[in-house]
Amino acid sequence: MKVLSWRFVCVLIFLIPLSSFGVENNCGSGDLGVVIERASGSVLIVDTSSRSRLAEIHGLGDLSHASVVYSRDERYAYVFGRDGGLTKLDLLRGEVVKRIMQAGNSIGGAISQDGRLVAVSNYTPGGVKVFDAKTLELLADIPAEFGNKQRSKVVGLVDAPGQRFVFSLFDAGEIWVADMHMPSSPKIIKFKDIGRQPYDGLISPDGRYYIAGLFGEDGLARLDLWNLDQGVQRILPNYGKGKERRPVYKMPHLEGWAMAGDYAFLPAVGQYAVLVVDRRSWEPVTSIPVHGQPVFVIARPDGRHVWVNFAFPYNDTVQVIDVKTMEVIKTLKPGKAVLHMEFTPRGEEVWVSVRDDNVVKVYDTETFAEVATLPAKKPSGIFFTARAHKIGL
Repeated sequence: MKVLSWRFVCVLIFLIPLSSFGVENNCGSGDLGVVIERASGSVLIVDTSSRSRLAEIHGLGDLSHASVVYSRDERYAYVFGRDGGLTKLDLLRGEVVKRIMQAGNSIGGAISQDGRLVAVSNYTPGGVKVFDAKTLELLADIPAEFGNKQRSKVVGLVDAPGQRFVFSLFDAGEIWVADMHMPSSPKIIKFKDIGRQPYDGLISPDGRYYIAGLFGEDGLARLDLWNLDQGVQRILPNYGKGKERRPVYKMPHLEGWAMAGDYAFLPAVGQYAVLVVDRRSWEPVTSIPVHGQPVFVIARPDGRHVWVNFAFPYNDTVQVIDVKTMEVIKTLKPGKAVLHMEFTPRGEEVWVSVRDDNVVKVYDTETFAEVATLPAKKPSGIFFTARAHKIGL
């Protein structure tokens, strides 16, 4: 009699309802992740150790700009769709727990520090809605009003320490901090005139700094969450001065900015460059020429290398920057339309979605060799459960 490997048993559990075994959970969630299949409104549940597909879930609506956050126990994924859909997935059962339509046009979301609240940022109507993570019951509706009762698109929504959410108002040029200790009555602090058209935002890994990128002008807006009384500070105000501004076919994603050692590596808007900034002084260090307009600039978990992908027409390419030398050391050609990259939790491999080739490719980050290819229908975002324990992800 052959003995089944634990990995095979775990896969079987995905294919057969867990109730058939009379148990709730027979395999862990730390190995798992979600791949968005943007064209078909579906997602893949994947196993990062076996580099395998475990389940395909359909009926999630418009996933053309989808993102995912995780519950603290890594069991549940919350998928934010472009059509305003919010879907809660059970990764261990491979099924939808609940799906609601909470707005007309959504751009992403976040989960609170204590894991009890899920917030969604909306374009239409402009604002943030906050839900109970267990039930998806609406707890708070924060309209992004400015001027004469106008509503702004909301971008760059992140969680922050102190049970807070932080987000930017694209049309208003503002950053808001929402204290959610009392979800039914959020306390909002508003910072105005932070710069023209903040298009995305990030929070530093330690949760101290929120940084909004500005599309309407050169520079970035930085808010020190330890010292809110200091207001919003401008950093890198003239990084594009005197340089040719190229067309921007896809906006950089600031959540993917790389924090490595003493430096931050940022995509330059309208330039074929990665900007390097000193994280202590927030002064520019250098600008690294790259293959095209950067979209994601992400650091390997150990911070030694930074991986970069690019907007059309150079989106068949990925480049690797050595943090020690500040130079490009490797250029890869995964295929047509590379949209996203995600490192395994300790960084020995990176998964790359190649939309127009309908595959996800896996690379060894030490040798840069391709070690696996998984079929996927127009894949875009890749999100592993290790994100559950990181601020802002």
